[in-house]
Amino acid sequence: MEQHFLVFKEVAETKNITLSARNLHMSQPSISNHIKNMEDKYGARFFDRTNKGVTLTKEGQILYTHVRSVLDLLSNAKEQIGALVKDQRRLIYLGATLTIGEYILPNILAFLYKTHPDVDFKVKIANTELIAQDVLEQNIHIGLIEGPVQRHRDLKVEGFWEDELVVAIPYFHHWASRNSINLAELPHERLLTREEGSGTRNVMEMALKERGIDSDQLNITMELGSTQAIKQLVSAGLGITIISSLTVCRECDQKKLKTLKIQDTPITRPLSILTNARTTQTKDERILINLLHDRRLLSDVLSKDYNEFEEYASRVRFPYPVVKIKLPDHSNQYQLV
Repeated sequence: MEQHFLVFKEVAETKNITLSARNLHMSQPSISNHIKNMEDKYGARFFDRTNKGVTLTKEGQILYTHVRSVLDLLSNAKEQIGALVKDQRRLIYLGATLTIGEYILPNILAFLYKTHPDVDFKVKIANTELIAQDVLEQNIHIGLIEGPVQRHRDLKVEGFWEDELVVAIPYFHHWASRNSINLAELPHERLLTREEGSGTRNVMEMALKERGIDSDQLNITMELGSTQAIKQLVSAGLGITIISSLTVCRECDQKKLKTLKIQDTPITRPLSILTNARTTQTKDERILINLLHDRRLLSDVLSKDYNEFEEYASRVRFPYPVVKIKLPDHSNQYQLV
């Protein structure tokens, strides 16, 4: 219908079908066909045709007034929508589960901030179920989760990292001279774990059960809702823990903790990107997704400390457009610039 209106307005203003066809890059028969269809639809004749061109009838003059108003309204709507879309393309709504939000995302955002400061991020930290629901409802554009997620036809899941669970012990533990242990040795040690329902706890219990060890056999002495608290208590000698290898790199470098691999079969879990299958990512959103899929670059980024990014970012060849964020505070929330 908008095309009919555009053709009608052009003919009314030029008073010449040939000139209108040239201006609109259409054929003369096509212009005439649009006019005829409108006249048939409204049951009225809008133009008087003469050898010198066309002029509006009284009915045509009434329609012309309204067509101008409609096209002006549509033009304003397109401008407002375009401005809104442009603004939205500069802000990425991102969701992440706790381990990713605490130990992976800060390095990624810090790296992007140093390399290409152009896009803002708003980050929500929540469990896998909530992140998946937010992606489905389009409250967030990209979700980063640990472990499995319930299948849904509108949920696209892409793996980007394989996280290994390891046994973390204090550096003065009697296992400190070893590099691995057998799962059968775990029940003899005081075990600190995340609370029931956490992704790490679920993956740990499922993996142990598959290997013939029930969680009731474990000597769980503390359950905590914070990975950081667990690491501090383990380093103080209050027990051992099964934990994501990503979360203890710094403590191992500082010789506060040591990690042991599990001999029987490594316990791994996928880290995945969630997007809504019914939406198309913007160029800015693809920046982050492309980085996550670049295994070599991502590995380098995750191995750096914040104060190393200035020099590292100046040397690395980063093939994506620019982004901007503000580094996190200590409340698991990331601030908008």
